[in-house]
This record gives sequence, C-alpha cells and structure tokens, in this order.
Amino acid sequence: MFVPSQQARIWLCTEATDMRKSYNGLSALVKSHLEQDPLSGHYFVFVNRRKTMMKVLYFEPSGYCVWSKRLEQGQFQVRTSATGKRCLTWTDLQLLLDGIEVQKHRQYKRYRHAA
Repeated sequence: MFVPSQQARIWLCTEATDMRKSYNGLSALVKSHLEQDPLSGHYFVFVNRRKTMMKVLYFEPSGYCVWSKRLEQGQFQVRTSATGKRCLTWTDLQLLLDGIEVQKHRQYKRYRHAA
C-alpha cells in the first residue's frame, strides 16, 4: 500500500475512466479533465465504469507511478459530481479503498499547528 505525503492533495475523477490507459493517457486526463498539473506531486484517482478497478497516478522526483487495485467482489462507492472531480482527504481515500461508505458524519474542529 502506498502512503501519500501530507502536503499532497488527492483528486478523484468521478467520471468513468478507460483502465487501458497508463502513464501517458492518465496524465493527459489529469491535464484536460481534472485541470491539474500531473507533475505537481498530487495523487489522481481514477475508477472504471463498472467501479471494480481503480488506478492512482502520482509523480515522484524520479518519475511517474501508477498504483492499481481490482476488486474480486463488490464496487467502489464513487458518486458522480457536477464538476467531474472531487478533492479527497487521506481518510476519504482509505474509506473508499476499504469499501466503507459514511452516510452521515460530523467532523469536529481540531487544533492544527501552523507550519
């Protein structure tokens, strides 16, 4: 399992993606559809039409990385959005990967040290 850095943002593409795409195809989707820079170090999450496969594209100083997961049973619970993209937290991504959908939640304010 990969562990995203705390400074990196995680972007979820809420529209179905062709999972035959690899580094070049996914980075082109990041530029055109998500309107982000694929070299930024952020994590970009893509799910196929049947919601049984997920790919995560990210850039490290030495090059692109693609992480992939295919489900044997069930589906990833990805809701579509009007913009076609959604910003996730590390916790949101972990819940999505584990197949947990939170119906109703409340997040209480916590202290954060300004760095």
